[in-house]
Amino acid sequence: MRRRDLLTLGAMAMASPALAQSNPARGEAQPASPPSTAAPAGPSGRETILLDADWRFHRGDIPFPKVRGDSPTYESTKAGAARGAAAIKYDDSAWRGLDLPHDFVVEGPFDPDENPAQGYRPKGVAWYRRTLTLDPADRGKHLELVFEGVAVNATVWVNGDVVAHSYSAYSAITVDLTAIAHYGDTPNVIAVRVDADPIEGWWYEGGGLYRHVWLVKRPPVHLVADGVYAHPRKRDDGRWVVPVEATIGSIADTAKAATLDVALLDPQGRVVVHGQASGSVAPLDTAVLRAELAVAAPRLWSVDDPALYSVRTRVLVDGQPADELVTPAGFRTQRFDPDKGFFLNDRPLKIQGVCIHQDHAGLGVALPDSIIEFRLRRLKALGCNAIRSSHNAPTKALLDAADRMGFLVMDENRIFNASPDYARLLSWLVRRDRNHPSVILWSVFNEEPLQGTEAGYQLVRRMAKIVKDLDDTRPVTAAISGGMFNPVNVTQAVDVVGFNYQIKDYDRFHAAHPTLPLTSSEDTSAIMTRGEWATDMKRNLLAAYDGEFRPWGATHRAAWKAIAERPFLAGAFVWTGFDYRGEPQPFTWPTASSSFGIMDLCGFEKTAFYIHQSQWVHDRPVLHLVPHWNWAGREGQPIKVMAFTNCDTVELRLNGKLVSRQANDLYEGVTWQVPYAPGRLEAIGVTGGKVVARAVVETTGAPVALRLTPDRASLAGDGRDAAPIRVEAVDAKGRPVPTAQHAVRFAIEGGRIIGLGNGDANSHEPEQGDRRSLYNGLAQVIVQTRKGGSGNVLAVTAQAQGLKPATARIAVT
Repeated sequence: MRRRDLLTLGAMAMASPALAQSNPARGEAQPASPPSTAAPAGPSGRETILLDADWRFHRGDIPFPKVRGDSPTYESTKAGAARGAAAIKYDDSAWRGLDLPHDFVVEGPFDPDENPAQGYRPKGVAWYRRTLTLDPADRGKHLELVFEGVAVNATVWVNGDVVAHSYSAYSAITVDLTAIAHYGDTPNVIAVRVDADPIEGWWYEGGGLYRHVWLVKRPPVHLVADGVYAHPRKRDDGRWVVPVEATIGSIADTAKAATLDVALLDPQGRVVVHGQASGSVAPLDTAVLRAELAVAAPRLWSVDDPALYSVRTRVLVDGQPADELVTPAGFRTQRFDPDKGFFLNDRPLKIQGVCIHQDHAGLGVALPDSIIEFRLRRLKALGCNAIRSSHNAPTKALLDAADRMGFLVMDENRIFNASPDYARLLSWLVRRDRNHPSVILWSVFNEEPLQGTEAGYQLVRRMAKIVKDLDDTRPVTAAISGGMFNPVNVTQAVDVVGFNYQIKDYDRFHAAHPTLPLTSSEDTSAIMTRGEWATDMKRNLLAAYDGEFRPWGATHRAAWKAIAERPFLAGAFVWTGFDYRGEPQPFTWPTASSSFGIMDLCGFEKTAFYIHQSQWVHDRPVLHLVPHWNWAGREGQPIKVMAFTNCDTVELRLNGKLVSRQANDLYEGVTWQVPYAPGRLEAIGVTGGKVVARAVVETTGAPVALRLTPDRASLAGDGRDAAPIRVEAVDAKGRPVPTAQHAVRFAIEGGRIIGLGNGDANSHEPEQGDRRSLYNGLAQVIVQTRKGGSGNVLAVTAQAQGLKPATARIAVT
């Protein structure tokens, strides 16, 4: 389709008397007199409807009936003539009803004959169907169906027509319904065949409609999908501007004059500055309009103060508002210095990052938005300030939360390929995400065999150009695991060199290439099992003392020390923030999940959490003591005890008696060998001669009751909001018992249980249902509200043999 670039005809700024100088080559603002700064009000013709509810689901393939005969063959090739489960009149009444997001693979059993890298789960094919009724008043609107993500491959039919094929689990499927929609009493039939068997990644990928589905209704003249680019910039002369580029589409029968009306809204929603541009758009064509807003002294976005502005972009036709879109905006500068690392808003900031997959206990990859936010809150408590979306485009909900909560994001492309099909996926990623202030890096690949070759160099050159043509405000990187000293390699085609597991070559590379900025794009690969304190290879258990790591990696302590002591390294992305299904190394069956995480699959802390928290939290004292102090039968035997803190010194006392006082090593922590005696083990942190922190582990009594602790006190009664509940066994004094392994049964009123977990990588208990065992003292039940449940109470009751039951009540608002 032809695109017509229209130069801005008007631009204005509330706080600046002068406009930016024109740059016709880039289509930037032309000098013009600023009109009124008050943006006109009016309703938008856009309507965005979530279609997550009321799907029908069938697990397993449904073969298409064979076609025989001249007439049937002729008819089968015509529009709307899909057969089998894709047919308009197919009877799906016996299929299961469900709401999205949905991962059908996590519902299945574990199978030792399946792929360990994908979590020992059978995958296969499944079908989804849904009907959609459109009001006759929608006739003439531009209608778009958007699947945010389908794992792994998909074919979509609407009203018996094939409308889309997708070969990536991580990119959106967009369907233009405008020409084929039914209105009134005739429903629109959506059918999706999902094939989860293809492997796009080497981790658990799940299967199904695991991200949101939307219907977007737009007026005839409208802003196209991902058509607004409005990322603030600071000019070389110190001025802040928001260049706004809007792509306008039209399904009208004649050319239409259109006005672009743009307003910048501050974090309180007040209009700061307003601008306009005008042009025209031809029938079934698009046009690009541009305006530039100048802003004086904006509040800056940072990881500690994520001040979030927004850009309201309106399209006016004949003076009346037609379409409107609001996009996030954050005013911040960034730069990677080859000697001094990363700077945010001209201040040095060490990137304290983690790599994550979209995968959680009980849910597989089908995470409600509120669970994504829960995981980011856990990372915030860790002291983490950055996320790498490894190794694929993240869900939009993650970026929205990262903007609000103050995370930096390394946004990563999945397939290393510059051919047209994959170039479109890369372009989609950048167009969708380029307004998010959280995004600071575009990564074009991870650990590719071609990285040390001329072919790899040429591919990165081309992919980097695709990125820069759409966004030139952020650098391009790649996660490189070798070949960086070859005569031709990909480090020569990126803006920031990303190293995976190259501790031994940090200094050598920096010395050889002193002008290239460098970060660790992936490191550590240490492994540990939550709550286990001795490695037992026969039982597939790993000690949580941070002594185990994969051959290419390092301990959490050694990996971060290598980063922290080198100013030229921008920072690190630890592999990984959470455990995830698949990649169970160094084990095989029965282990079905990884053990790389700083937290387990539920988000419960491992020792690695305390190690990094002591290194990454700078605004308060941190002190943690491991392991637990329940060692019956080992009286008098030495127990390895470790403290992790940011205090100057640590004093350890057992039952009030001093064991020793030691200076803290921020990178290694403090270690003792303490002969076990039941009672109270206490660590006391001292800084500047003052006691600033204490940590205690005690010998508990036998468990006598269950305790439930919801993550949040209230949930929205929209049928979407969800929250994890922490499940633990406590003794008569209310102390958690870290060795409890009880089987727990749950009942719920006023909502539904959508997932169960306990962080045990060797457990094969069902992740959905009403039962889950504690693992080393903990389990998790994830609950979700029902639509229309406002004003009620969601109540969960837990029972276990020999223990007093517990009930948690969560208000539904």
